Amino acid sequence: MGKHIVMVGCSAPSHVYPSLALIRELVRRGHRVSYVVGEPLAELVASTGADVVVHPTIFPFGPSAEWPDDPATAMRVFLDEAITIHPQLTARFDEDRPDLLLYDIGGLGAPVLGHRYRVPAVQLSPALVAWDGYEQDLAETLQAIRSSPSGMDYDRANTAWLRKNGIEEDGWDWLGHPAHILSLIPRAMQPNAERVPSNVRFVGPCLDPERLTEGGWTPPSDGKPVLLVSFGTSYTDQLDVYRACVTAFADGRWHVVLTIGKHVSADDLGPLPSSFEVHERVPQLAVLEAASAFVTHAGMGSCTESLWYGVPTVAIPQAVDQFGNAAQLESLGVGKHLPADQVTAETLREAVDSVAGSPETAARLTELRKEIRAHGGITTAATAVEDFLR
Repeated sequence: MGKHIVMVGCSAPSHVYPSLALIRELVRRGHRVSYVVGEPLAELVASTGADVVVHPTIFPFGPSAEWPDDPATAMRVFLDEAITIHPQLTARFDEDRPDLLLYDIGGLGAPVLGHRYRVPAVQLSPALVAWDGYEQDLAETLQAIRSSPSGMDYDRANTAWLRKNGIEEDGWDWLGHPAHILSLIPRAMQPNAERVPSNVRFVGPCLDPERLTEGGWTPPSDGKPVLLVSFGTSYTDQLDVYRACVTAFADGRWHVVLTIGKHVSADDLGPLPSSFEVHERVPQLAVLEAASAFVTHAGMGSCTESLWYGVPTVAIPQAVDQFGNAAQLESLGVGKHLPADQVTAETLREAVDSVAGSPETAARLTELRKEIRAHGGITTAATAVEDFLR
């Protein structure tokens, strides 16, 4: 008999996509899943068959949306949303209690609900996790965040909320060291993987097969190698990079699939070579399945997808974990880090040609692709969730 699972997501597409295939599989196995998510993303979740529990969101959306540059201030957006929606969730689930809670790293209310209902709360992590010695290795960075005015304000608000809900743990420990974690990234992308504690299980990427057919994209019929240029959903204000792409690949040797989001328009790029196609967004998995190279901001989702399909990368990181991800891809021998302030038509073309034309890179990608798919993905993740239910 199926169990009631509550998934607490957060209102950012890059945090929702990694869980969708797993949720769909749990529903297929007969479990009843309630998926908590911000109203703008309800349609994205509905296709899984889960019961969508929507709420208003304070997350930035739309063409003018901007996240705070200060790390603790950005963290506070997640905390404030969790605190705001918590009464709605308790009102809903006090009468329909879950057997298990799943949650994204931004779904901060789930462990609090787990404490309330005395059931496990299992984090589905689409990003790197803390390893043994993490605080010591990153002491300078963490101390700078935690001792800043915004960091201390975050800690006060988080601690007060935890205490209100009967939780006595240190706020930073509660946030950084969840009891149960399923890692949805390739082990190869996890720094110090050998020092990750035993409460973390690497189930690997759970890429949603439904995304392969969305949007109806088809590869070019002329046989040219495909180059995907995409900066995800939040970092698409890259007009200078897009113009550099147009110049760099104007000779038509590559078929360029350029995604520009909502910040700029195709008219801003000027005349385009016939070998270019420009979209606000594309079905990224479908394009990567056909691609021979990928220019990316190095968000973890894009890094994971490029490795899954064995596509070499040129990483132009913009913020947060992207710099570390770019370095990790380069250290794995499957990508090149091109700093944003060094992007020109010449450096971009040189970087793409270097990764796409390297036999060593191709061999390493083949090896990693096999290793990553052996993690098990959707089936392994769903079985791991059921282990917690048992």
